[in-house]
Amino acid sequence: MARRSTDTAPPVTPEDNITDIDVSSEMETSFLEYAYSVIYSRALPDARDGLKPVQRRILYMMSQMGLRPEKGHVKSARTVGEVMGKLHPHGDAAIYDALVRMAQSWALRLPLVDGHGNFGSLDDGPAASRYTEARMAPAALAMTADLDEDVVDFEPNYDNQLTQPSVLPSAFPNLLVNGASGIAVGMATNMAPHNLREVIAGAKHLILNPEAALEEIMELIPGPDFPGGGRIVGLDGVRDAYRRGRGSFKIRAKTRIEQVSPRRTGIVVDELPYMVGPETVIEKTKEAVQAKKLAGVSDVLDLTDRKHGLRMVIELKAGFNPQAVLAQLYKLTPLENSFGVNNVALVDGQPRTMGLLELLQVYVGHRIEVVRRRTAYRLSKRRGRLHLVEGLLIAIVDIDEVIQIIRAAEDGPTAKQRLIAVFDLTDAQAEHILELRLRQLTRYSALELEQEKERLEEEIAQLAALLESEQLLRSTVADELDSIAERYGDDRRTQLVESEDAEPAAPIRPDKGEDPEAALRIPDSPCWAALSTSGMLARTTDRSALAHPSRRRKHDALRSLVPVTARGDVGAVTSAGRMIRLPVIDLPALEVAGGSLNLSQGGRAKDYLSLGRGEQLIGLVPLDAVIALATGAGRVKRVNPDYPANRDDWGVISLKEKDAVVDAAAAPDDADQLVMISSAGQLLRCAAENVRPQGRTGSGVAGMKLGEGDAVIGFGVVPASLADEPGAAVVVTAAAGDGALEGLESGSLKVSELGEFPAKGRATGGVRAHRFLRGEDHLSLGAAVLAAPLAADGTGSARTLPAEMAKRDASGVPWEQSIAAVASSPEALSSVHSATNG
Repeated sequence: MARRSTDTAPPVTPEDNITDIDVSSEMETSFLEYAYSVIYSRALPDARDGLKPVQRRILYMMSQMGLRPEKGHVKSARTVGEVMGKLHPHGDAAIYDALVRMAQSWALRLPLVDGHGNFGSLDDGPAASRYTEARMAPAALAMTADLDEDVVDFEPNYDNQLTQPSVLPSAFPNLLVNGASGIAVGMATNMAPHNLREVIAGAKHLILNPEAALEEIMELIPGPDFPGGGRIVGLDGVRDAYRRGRGSFKIRAKTRIEQVSPRRTGIVVDELPYMVGPETVIEKTKEAVQAKKLAGVSDVLDLTDRKHGLRMVIELKAGFNPQAVLAQLYKLTPLENSFGVNNVALVDGQPRTMGLLELLQVYVGHRIEVVRRRTAYRLSKRRGRLHLVEGLLIAIVDIDEVIQIIRAAEDGPTAKQRLIAVFDLTDAQAEHILELRLRQLTRYSALELEQEKERLEEEIAQLAALLESEQLLRSTVADELDSIAERYGDDRRTQLVESEDAEPAAPIRPDKGEDPEAALRIPDSPCWAALSTSGMLARTTDRSALAHPSRRRKHDALRSLVPVTARGDVGAVTSAGRMIRLPVIDLPALEVAGGSLNLSQGGRAKDYLSLGRGEQLIGLVPLDAVIALATGAGRVKRVNPDYPANRDDWGVISLKEKDAVVDAAAAPDDADQLVMISSAGQLLRCAAENVRPQGRTGSGVAGMKLGEGDAVIGFGVVPASLADEPGAAVVVTAAAGDGALEGLESGSLKVSELGEFPAKGRATGGVRAHRFLRGEDHLSLGAAVLAAPLAADGTGSARTLPAEMAKRDASGVPWEQSIAAVASSPEALSSVHSATNG
């Protein structure tokens, strides 16, 4: 029996497991590792794709899951689970928060996630991930495009079982477009969003001009563009941020003064500073009123809804100057906020503070490398395919011998070696031939292979040329950016104001004999700017004058009636395609006389506008709404209200020689009906949504198809709600012959319901609007106006119209009165504007 040893190991004491270390050294090492982990893996975006790791992993995983825009939404919790389980070993709350932010249209200028469900608001948080659904937004496709073509490096995930992209291809400068914010250890980032079109314009300029200076880029990217709009007041801070990567500027709400009730003036807020919600403004306003820091405010109403968007009304007490109250609101409430820019992002894994030029240079370098790698990948793939096609063509020529060799071989390797030896093929070609199916051995397949070979050779030549030419490579990147801007770009939302002194709506003009003190005493109250068909201009604050027009008084037929404020501006559109800024305060203020507004006491357009020879004022339009205009040659255009703040006149359409603008009117709603009438007696009615709004320099699109010698003589915009309503809108046409004097001394006149004219597509000839009688060969007048229209002769004197409605393609009735113009009645125009403005 074995004897048990009595030897035992010495007991282990706690002191044996203690290692002496230097605390300061350990703290320094641990803190630096922690800080670097937070900076690199969590808080700061990469300067190339503008994404933090969690955002990049969400987009990549959604792409891998096939959650494309054309597919259905899936539960957000499922996406969060996939990201957390495979790529992001952190809590689901952090992942869901990042996903929600990428779906919020008020947080990102170009959202990357299409959310379905309650994704929160500026004042409230989102629902839980189990209640919401999400998929990739269209812009996210541009961020992840070509990932399968070796355009970026992949790295292992947290457990080395999967791989993930270290950066996304990013087909647009996402960091500048959507901005970023984050707090790391010892540093933070706060980057403002910008307009996609402007950023791409700056990137293109840098691509094509690598030595471009910052000033050149700043001309193309004048300032940030926030999702919610607003005004940036003072651009010195923006310029500092663009030069040094750090700066601060003020954002103000976009406001206007309105008569919110017959006895109450209010400040209407349509846009708020970035990430400020209406509830916050209401709370701070009430606190200031209760603390007696703010006077003059009687109530604050939040009338925001999904249909009309943000609308907050701050009602004022009687006797208070709205501008003075607004100045106090800017000081005491979030109607004015400061935005501090701190452009910190990762470059080669290291945090750097960069100005605008450096940010664009990093992105441009990344995008050029992506396109270069993609081109090299495609070139390699096509060369490999061409190599196989060449082998197939050799085999098909001697297919009988190929079959005989294969049948005689004992096994596959032997057959492959025989094919290589007999036909001088490579190993890859021989292997591919052995994998052929019999259906591929037809003559037609040989023809297809020849065509494929030619196509591959052509593509290989193009791709090789692209890789060999740096200039061609840069041009390709610029062209791709152009397509992204066209697909996803939109107009600027945030207004840029050089300084606080430049912000008042209407400047004082002592050079025109206006007393500055008297001008300041005029309250900026809502009023109407009116233009008669005879060219008389005026303003009035008395709406009752518009409700009771005199049908016997001169100049009461109004060509334009624009709701505005007394110290605001309106746009005066001329026949030459020019818009002139017209201060409303300059116009004569008319009061009610005899129950109606007498525009004969107004001022003539030539006294207020500098018009060229042959140039005529054809209409007044608001400066803050999309307008529509038509030309005699049949062109039609909708113009975005992105007008220069420091100029008094500008072009709104590029006209061809001998063409002229016929009429212009506000057309902010895509459902508005555009009506064009030609001298040949045709009428075209189409929805405004068929005419996409353009910038000021565009030439418009084809509106009405005209025959030889034909021209558009009338154009109007009718609200969709009135176009088909019986008795709400009418078409007035006057026919004449070659011998008739101008102004319809003899001829026929007809009034028809606009609803009888069917809507047609753009660039068509429309339908007949007037059947000519003997001796008539053209229309001398055509107008689509609201019901109960007024007519006038060349001097502005009132004229009557037929009381009976005719069919749309009927002839007119003989009419001896001279009629030069037909217009909507003032009460109809004021009713439409009031309904539109809520």
